[in-house]
Amino acid sequence: MRVSIRDEILTVAGALFYKEGIRAVGVERIIEKAGVAKATLYRHFPSKEHLVAAYLSERHERVLRSLQEVLSSIPDARGQLRTIFEQLHEKADSPEFRGCAFALAVAEHGSSERVVTIAREHKRSVREIFATVLARAGISAPAPVAHLALLYEGALATVAVHRDPAHVLAARNAALDVLDWSLQRAGGWLTIDTVPTASGKIGGEA
Repeated sequence: MRVSIRDEILTVAGALFYKEGIRAVGVERIIEKAGVAKATLYRHFPSKEHLVAAYLSERHERVLRSLQEVLSSIPDARGQLRTIFEQLHEKADSPEFRGCAFALAVAEHGSSERVVTIAREHKRSVREIFATVLARAGISAPAPVAHLALLYEGALATVAVHRDPAHVLAARNAALDVLDWSLQRAGGWLTIDTVPTASGKIGGEA
């Protein structure tokens, strides 16, 4: 099926935005790379801000589809968590990986209400994915959901800085520990002070 001009522009712009940064990539560069006239680009995207928002919205939908496919194809919570983090590891183990596209966009374009709104919605949706995973295991407390989301976000940020995808696997192992600990507590509230540390002690213990 032939790709629409709008989708072609969006694909080119998205690749450039993620690789080089939103501020570094001008409209003229996108027009040249996509091989379209300026009037054509502005007919589909009235401004660069609209183009950035469309890029983030498309990426949001793509990431959510991938995560939802994990939930629909794997029946157990442990397998779902393992797969979510291992898929992230595959992405991170690439020279093109620069970290979270939404965090990068807010860092560069945080004055845009459109950009910030999409980024926040994405983070909320990812958190809901983890809530769904834990609900399948019979865990409804909100704290473990927050811990899993923070591990996921932390893995994205840490790999972007250190360029070592092994950090995602460390986050995966910690996420599985959160699941096991939550199951042991039989649905009780899990707080920062009750997460087991690497030494086996409870957080906050001397």
